[in-house]
Amino acid sequence: FDWQIGDETATDKAIAAAAHVTEVTIHNNRLSPNPMEPRAALGIYDAGDDHYTCYTTSQNPHVARLVMSAFYNVAPENKLRVIAPDVGGGFGSKIYIYPEEIVCLWASKRTGVPVKWTSDRTEAFLTDAHGRDHVSTVKMAFDVNNRIIGLKVDTIANLGAYMSLFSSAVPTYLYATLLSGQYDIAAIHANVRTVYTNTAPVDAYRGAGRPEATYLLERTMETAARELGVSPAELRRINFIRSFPHQTPVIMNYDAGDYEASLNAAMQAADWNGFAARKADAERRGMKRGIGMSCYIEACGIAPSAAVGSLGAGVGLWESAEVRVNAVGTIEVLTGSHSHGQGHETTFAQLVADRFGVPLDSVNIVHGDTDKVQMGMGTYGSRSGAVGMSAVVKALDKVEAKAKKIAAHLMEADESDIVIENGELKVAGTDKSVPWFQMALAAYTAHNLPQGMEPGLKEGAFYDPANFTFPAGCYICEVEVDPDTGRTRIVQFVAADDFGNIINPMIVEGQVHGGIAQGIGQALLEGVHYDPSGQLLTASYMDYAMPRADDLPSFQVSTSNTPCPNNPLGIKGCGEAGAIGSPPALINAITDAIGNNALTMPATPQKVWAAANAAK
Repeated sequence: FDWQIGDETATDKAIAAAAHVTEVTIHNNRLSPNPMEPRAALGIYDAGDDHYTCYTTSQNPHVARLVMSAFYNVAPENKLRVIAPDVGGGFGSKIYIYPEEIVCLWASKRTGVPVKWTSDRTEAFLTDAHGRDHVSTVKMAFDVNNRIIGLKVDTIANLGAYMSLFSSAVPTYLYATLLSGQYDIAAIHANVRTVYTNTAPVDAYRGAGRPEATYLLERTMETAARELGVSPAELRRINFIRSFPHQTPVIMNYDAGDYEASLNAAMQAADWNGFAARKADAERRGMKRGIGMSCYIEACGIAPSAAVGSLGAGVGLWESAEVRVNAVGTIEVLTGSHSHGQGHETTFAQLVADRFGVPLDSVNIVHGDTDKVQMGMGTYGSRSGAVGMSAVVKALDKVEAKAKKIAAHLMEADESDIVIENGELKVAGTDKSVPWFQMALAAYTAHNLPQGMEPGLKEGAFYDPANFTFPAGCYICEVEVDPDTGRTRIVQFVAADDFGNIINPMIVEGQVHGGIAQGIGQALLEGVHYDPSGQLLTASYMDYAMPRADDLPSFQVSTSNTPCPNNPLGIKGCGEAGAIGSPPALINAITDAIGNNALTMPATPQKVWAAANAAK
């Protein structure tokens, strides 16, 4: 298809009137997601109940059940159970329904025994959805004060051989709508043309469209700074959006942020002003040293339902939760968000334990089973906190309201005077209290409840967000390049992010580390390659280079957070940020070191050596 967004006339007019126009061609290389464990499926058919059970490595088991039932006619939903246990990572590639799950269920019914299928790594390279694969041309127009007045982008996006689940959305509404970045740009126009090729389908991979937009924008900003002869930090600074909410020319309405705070934090942590001395020292040792910056923004939560529905999505993008307080006071949280490495079992439990003052080990998080959780939309797009935990909060609100009514009745107090602290329900300003477990027991014995109250203490909620969330940040990378071999060594990597309110800083830091590692992998090492006939040349780790421990530095990670105003927890999301902000920072650093801007990812030693020598 041929798709466009923005005001072409206004953009062309801005470019024609510009004092300077930077033109760049940007390649975003194709990647294989490579989760720790390849896909697997187990199909079990029970002839007695005419019932199917599918164990599968899915990021969204409820959607898998819906698709297999409604579109592939495997069985009615009430006759089909999907269970997604620990799945060994996903990164987007396990969102989709692949043929093997359905074949296992069909074969189990035909044979009368459970049927298992497990992918090996080469099969994963050949058949799992790939990511990225864009070629773009960019024109960025500046006025005499170096302010951006127009941005024009033309992108060719490879869909692979077949349409996949998000493949039409990734290069359009998840990409072009973020082309304003952190900058106040009056006129933007993007034209996206997609093509079919004889390759594996291309779909969502960690970030899904947002990394492509950030790479294009931040490589162009760095190039413009060099052409204009100004500091790349100051060029970004003078173009930052400074008041919120901010309506961009390409649909998105940013709700909150402080981009200068992240820029300042990153520059301070990286000792930006001391770089010249470090560069001179490297030159004395025969090395080329460079520094690069990237200021990213992303749209997370993948919502609201009405918005995606208007674009043709076949599902809503809300999330559900159910909170069950048992008779002894222990708590079960059933969530439609799916954990495949994000740490829901910790952060969701923290939310509940902090709310009611109960021990963390008294809270159990249940997910990934369509027979236990009524319905959910799964995990992708950094939506577990902003959307999934918001649904939990709504359910907790209902539980708290009923618990306070019960406690007020037991203590003959006014409901408005009840507070919950340290596992007790107390009458404010008095020494009267009821332990949490005693209130829970009262709910189930039902001997002494307020008039007309139903027994039990179990509440559910659905949460449909009002807007996307917009995490943002600034990454700075410093490298040394060996001019004799082209080998790049990352000597420093600084990440300053704004994720809104944070529940568990350690888990957030781990998410950032993992994302940066994937971004470095794309920038330095990874790339899917086919020969002209469509034969895959990178079908194993002998040919597809994954980052290893010695490829990565120790990361300096910090946050300076502006709460999101559109969800009850003020969360923005953190799962994809590292993979979005890191590739342009690294490539900007390498091109700064070698003095040649013509470098494409992956920046292998051979490519870097050739570019460095071409710059002499």
